[in-house]
Amino acid sequence: MQTIVDLAFSLTGAAPLPADHGYALYGALSRLLPELHHENGAAIHPIAGRQIGDRRLGLQPWSRLTLRTRADQIPALLPLAGKQINLDGAALRIGVPQVRALEPRPALRSRLVTIKGFFDPDPFQAALRRQLDQLNLSPNIEIALGRRRTLKIKDKQVVGHEVLLQNLTAEESLTLQEQGAGGRRHMGCGIFTPLK
Repeated sequence: MQTIVDLAFSLTGAAPLPADHGYALYGALSRLLPELHHENGAAIHPIAGRQIGDRRLGLQPWSRLTLRTRADQIPALLPLAGKQINLDGAALRIGVPQVRALEPRPALRSRLVTIKGFFDPDPFQAALRRQLDQLNLSPNIEIALGRRRTLKIKDKQVVGHEVLLQNLTAEESLTLQEQGAGGRRHMGCGIFTPLK
């Protein structure tokens, strides 16, 4: 079985970036590494920063460009270091990466999970439960939906929910971090990280 890790690149830039940047980030990285556009299994985390209003984020010293990928894919992603990308007018310089192992935690959070055809909370939660069942995860996992969120893709708004999963065993936690939930992981959706 392949080892899944987070490859986290430092980021620098002065201009604020859009809070909803998943599609733009995927496009910018795919132009630098066309193989990202093909199905290689890499998930691209949303860039974290400080909300500064008007749906914009300011980069912080801890902001990172993070890709969740198989360990054997790291060499193909290293050429991103030193490159510059533009997200709706915000120029970002990609720095040196660090490899981070996934850590099992009993509670995980995803900023946005999208499941095609499911938008309203009750049907969405039932669809998510079916996905957990397909991964052979315990029915004891607690699902809590947070804010309804959207992802802009060209001229469309894709609707999903913030998701908190609790009561996970170590094995279940790692499985969820490796597999994710829903779709569009290359645009920042369905990626689970330990709850802070």
